[in-house]
Amino acid sequence: MKYINANHVLPDQLILEIQKYVQGQVVYIPNTEGVRKKWGENSGNREYLNCRNKKICEEFKTGKTIDDLAEKFSLSVYSIK
Repeated sequence: MKYINANHVLPDQLILEIQKYVQGQVVYIPNTEGVRKKWGENSGNREYLNCRNKKICEEFKTGKTIDDLAEKFSLSVYSIK
């Protein structure tokens, strides 16, 4: 998580109000409801896994065995199932 100095982004009056409650400590301010991204959206991992899983399904439908798919995609048989 990247930290930002409050002096760079918040108005002075707001900083003074926050300092009534905490001083010199790290405060986490969560995103508003509905703005939070799902796992892997920033890094691209979610898209990669969805694409990989689609390829696995397509190859299975064309006759590849679960053992072949596990070997090809470096996954366990259980993961392929």
